[in-house]
Amino acid sequence: MAEKFIENATAQLMKIAEIDRDLYQKFSVKRGLRNDDGSGVLAGLTQISSVIGFKIVDEEVIPVDGELYYRGMPINELITGIEKEKRHGFTEVIYLLIFGKLPNQKELQDFKDYLNARTNLPPGLNETSILGFPSPSVMNKLQRVVLVLYGLDPHPDDISIPNVVRQCLDMISKFPTIIAYSYQAMRHKLHGESLFVHPPHPNLCCAENFLYMLRPDRQYTELESDLLDIALILHADHGGGNNSTFTTHVVSSSHTDSYSAIAAAIGSLKGPLHGAANSSVMDMMVNIKENVKDWNDDEELSRYLEKMLAGEVHDKKGLIYGLGHAVYTKSDPRAIILKNKAKDLAEAKGRSDEHILYLNVERLAPALFQKVKKSSKVISPNVDFYSGFVYDLLGFPRDIYTPLFAMARVVGWSAHRVEELINGRRIIRPAYKNVAQPATYVPMAKRK
Repeated sequence: MAEKFIENATAQLMKIAEIDRDLYQKFSVKRGLRNDDGSGVLAGLTQISSVIGFKIVDEEVIPVDGELYYRGMPINELITGIEKEKRHGFTEVIYLLIFGKLPNQKELQDFKDYLNARTNLPPGLNETSILGFPSPSVMNKLQRVVLVLYGLDPHPDDISIPNVVRQCLDMISKFPTIIAYSYQAMRHKLHGESLFVHPPHPNLCCAENFLYMLRPDRQYTELESDLLDIALILHADHGGGNNSTFTTHVVSSSHTDSYSAIAAAIGSLKGPLHGAANSSVMDMMVNIKENVKDWNDDEELSRYLEKMLAGEVHDKKGLIYGLGHAVYTKSDPRAIILKNKAKDLAEAKGRSDEHILYLNVERLAPALFQKVKKSSKVISPNVDFYSGFVYDLLGFPRDIYTPLFAMARVVGWSAHRVEELINGRRIIRPAYKNVAQPATYVPMAKRK
């Protein structure tokens, strides 16, 4: 009875809820907060990171090689510098994004000590909030545990900048532990698998600690931790306009607490249109592997990709996942770095043939897209095209792909929250125009 009521009421809603699409054009509504030329509506200013994917010359979009800057520093230069000095760099990138500069050696060591001292969860939190109430979604559990941390903070609503920085660094430190334990709880409680709960190691960096906590034997190679560290760096921030970071700005502008702001950002990233793209890429690549016999036969692979773009195979949505980006056109610098780094791990794992398949799809798909879609749009692989493959090489299950994204992006969310509280100074409140037709009250006896 209750289900039938919902079904009938929803059917009535569907008849009246859709808004005439022509009205969006009539009132110059910026759907998705995007301009007609594909650029984003300017909603704020930031000094944290910069994303460059095209130039506009005489009102025409000109594709260019993509660039990503952290605090004005090119991402390629940052990663190259860290690699030359042979260390993991995610911790100093956290320092860079939060505090605005690269740390010197003493500052970095003090910062590592500070973060490592906060990786453990409060006593009883794992047993009650995580193991006691497991969730089929690690993202859902991450969000809920973040809100539980509010109740354990002696000053949860204090939005002074020192306190907010303290809260954010505490969450950044704990995210790997929360994610690892939430995944283990899900495996054990919902799938009947053995439970492994490894306390974080006090002398390991974030990438090493996550591998240490996630794997039953706590073992990992240097190549594996190096690649995960780079992946975390590449996902740490991506400007203020991506959906979850903009969510952080919007929620922070109301002067709510840090836990509520970060939980809202997690909810945004959980959405399949934002944080789950690498899983869609993996599903697509599995389908290609099953249906293309010779992965190095350009003609056979091209025929299948054309069918995919025409909506005839795979999920029949006419998409090649992982290609194209809201900002990048000719290239995504993050994808280039991951592609090159994945090569070594693929060789070590005996999966070079799969890496070559990714390269072949990357090479063939853009021209096929223009042909099938009859479009001149320039597309290229984005970071999601290779990140799923990297996570698969690392042996990570799909359940933690998006949580891994959150483990890195909480750094950017934190930096943007601080920036919003310092500079925003007014609540974000855009306008919506009401286009409903006038209506009058109808007495109960006369309603149909």
